Amino acid sequence: MPMGRMTLSKFLIENVGGTRDGAALAALLVDVAAAVKAIAALCSKGALSGATGSLDSINVQGETQKPLDVLSNNEFVNVFQMGGLVAGLASEEMDDPIPIEAPNRRGPFLAVFDPLDGSSNIDVNVSVGSIFSILHAPESGDTVAGDYLQPGQRQVAAGYALYGPATLMVLTVGSGTHGFTLDREVGNFVLTHPDIQIPADTSEFAINTSNERFWEPPVTRYVSECKAGKTGPRERDFNMRWIASMVAEVHRILMRGGIFMYPRDTKDPSKPGRLRLLYEANPMSFLVEQAGGVSSTGRERLLDLVPSQIHQRVPVILGSRNEVERLVRYHAEYDTGTDKPYESPLFSERGLYRS
Repeated sequence: MPMGRMTLSKFLIENVGGTRDGAALAALLVDVAAAVKAIAALCSKGALSGATGSLDSINVQGETQKPLDVLSNNEFVNVFQMGGLVAGLASEEMDDPIPIEAPNRRGPFLAVFDPLDGSSNIDVNVSVGSIFSILHAPESGDTVAGDYLQPGQRQVAAGYALYGPATLMVLTVGSGTHGFTLDREVGNFVLTHPDIQIPADTSEFAINTSNERFWEPPVTRYVSECKAGKTGPRERDFNMRWIASMVAEVHRILMRGGIFMYPRDTKDPSKPGRLRLLYEANPMSFLVEQAGGVSSTGRERLLDLVPSQIHQRVPVILGSRNEVERLVRYHAEYDTGTDKPYESPLFSERGLYRS
């Protein structure tokens, strides 16, 4: 390995070694990296691994599982159970959390994770990823479901892995957001994107416009203004993106700015949002805020929310500060009845004496 390259292990020793349970946290994140390497190898084989297609099983989210969902979940579960560094773990793919029991050793942390985000993209060979969040465990006693229901601002560490042309692991331990690229030849993650900063301004937004008829008015207002481009009130053109993988969407925002929206809508009134708070919204919000961005439900800071359920869903709006704050303002104006929705000139009323 060339001199001067900062590996993940060295970075963690230097950045968390002196903190509470710092050595254990560094070791835990190295374990996470080991699971990421194994999942990256599975993803890179595609159909050759026999892990494409769908299973007959449905997870707790009501979603059809894919073989790689299950295999990825197993990789994380095995690493966490055998590592002796967590007291329990919770996953998108499991109904209930798993406590660490004898003969496995109990550690000072809790791990929550989405083992394979964007798995609908697997069969078409589009980027997928993994998301994780690390919390402190209670110091004594058995671990119960309520121990995981901590607001996002209490996360000890969070991150994601992106399985694309290169495998990247992006993480924060509360002192900035940093990206590491897997050097496949030597098997090390190397720091390639130190202290990532999200530009405050952007002309790029990401949202699934097929749900437009279900959006709340402030979201419709914001997207309509973006689509109006130079001819609208924003007086500049915007680009829209949508990959159907939160990891890929957030990674693009960290690299060049943007705003990601999966807002509250009326498509399914029983679900206040699509994304899960504990292992999707919270870790991504932690990463984004540590990189100078903002995250919100549209009405509340995401990291301030106190979870009520392991698989709780929430609206998510995050990314470049000025655009997120604009959309938060639109929600406030709508709620107070002071909003002025954008009306395209194409559909405005015209009369004989109106130019």
